[in-house]
Amino acid sequence: MNICVFLSAADLDDRYTVPAREFAELLGRGGHTLVWGGSESGLMKVVADGVQEAGGRLVGVSVDFLAAKARTNADEMVIAKDLAERKALLLEKSDAIVIMVGGTGTLDEATEILELKKHGKHTKPVVLLNTAGFYDGLRQQFQRMEDEGFLPLPLTELVFFAKDGVGALAYLEESVGLR
Repeated sequence: MNICVFLSAADLDDRYTVPAREFAELLGRGGHTLVWGGSESGLMKVVADGVQEAGGRLVGVSVDFLAAKARTNADEMVIAKDLAERKALLLEKSDAIVIMVGGTGTLDEATEILELKKHGKHTKPVVLLNTAGFYDGLRQQFQRMEDEGFLPLPLTELVFFAKDGVGALAYLEESVGLR
């Protein structure tokens, strides 16, 4: 399965890097392909290293203004002209999406993917990997959106919140018929 992972390129502490590394190793050992932003820095590097070392493939989609930070030993690397094209290519090349911890770029990617799913532009499973409760506030906001009628479909059909990588991968494999 080609799993797109949206995540931070920042250097983060162990409460984020250790679970990210564990999830990456699960992907690699499972024979899955990581589809990610292609960066060789921060949490993006941690996950790419873990997937590659555990035997998985790497498909990166960088963007023109970040091409100098792109991983040189990925199995495939595409350089998009802008962020919009990058997001479209990441979605196109994936069977499922995982959203890990990140900043405004990750939040932008997450909301666009969820908006496209809400409107039926894709049916791929989407998981928010809620490491260390990072997305508790967002989950609460989504629940309020559902409760107050802002979502045209149940939240459970839009996104799955996973506490850990094992739960995230199990949900994805079941969703695409691998379990």
